Amino acid sequence: MTARHPFLDHDGLIPFAHRGGGSEAPENTMPAFQSAVDLGFQYLETDVHLTRDGVLLAFHDDILDRVTDLKGRISDLDYAYVAQAKVNGQEPIPKFEDLLGTWPDIRVNIDPKSDLAVAPLINCLKEFDALDRVCVGSFSSRRLDAVREAFGNRVCTSMSPVDVVRLKAAGFGLPVGRFQALCAQVPVRRHGLRVVDRRLVESAERLGLQIHVWTIDEPDEMTNLIDLGVHGLMSGRPSVLKSVLEKRGIWR
Repeated sequence: MTARHPFLDHDGLIPFAHRGGGSEAPENTMPAFQSAVDLGFQYLETDVHLTRDGVLLAFHDDILDRVTDLKGRISDLDYAYVAQAKVNGQEPIPKFEDLLGTWPDIRVNIDPKSDLAVAPLINCLKEFDALDRVCVGSFSSRRLDAVREAFGNRVCTSMSPVDVVRLKAAGFGLPVGRFQALCAQVPVRRHGLRVVDRRLVESAERLGLQIHVWTIDEPDEMTNLIDLGVHGLMSGRPSVLKSVLEKRGIWR
């Protein structure tokens, strides 16, 4: 398949380090990202939130409580306080700009987890001239539309849940119109229903789109999805994903 955006231009299946490899290192921290890069990963996945005083962070949750030694909602806190938090009691939460700046050749998949984070994300992508090496995904159509309005077809975006349903319908021959997204980033199942199957992959390929699946941490499931023909796998266990791809002779 010929890639329609530089972000998707990769020889073979795209391996993503989900949250930098959150099952092998403190998630969404610089050591986690560095570990994935050291393994040879060219694609990192992260999320962004905005502090009360406007600092964009690479962090998944809207609160500090689950993975850090501090508590509170990020949007209600100033960066000076959040900067003291340690993920797993070990590592600080990085600024998103540090992630972009530290590895200027690495590609980053980004999920803005709040409406407040969208405009600062847009500004950051402009500042770093990063459009060729990022893809923006979200459950929110509104957030995706804002990113597309800012950048047009220069940015790679993934599908909202509504568009994933449309793509599923296209697999049954229903007319669904055009897609602005260039890929669907989906779980294998959602709400007990199978999302990823051969029909979905074939439907995407007919439309020149890619299917990336999250979050896949078990070797057998990685192998099954590779056999199904998906175009990317996101894993919190990057060393395991690399091993599976090496055994298949498709690690690039």
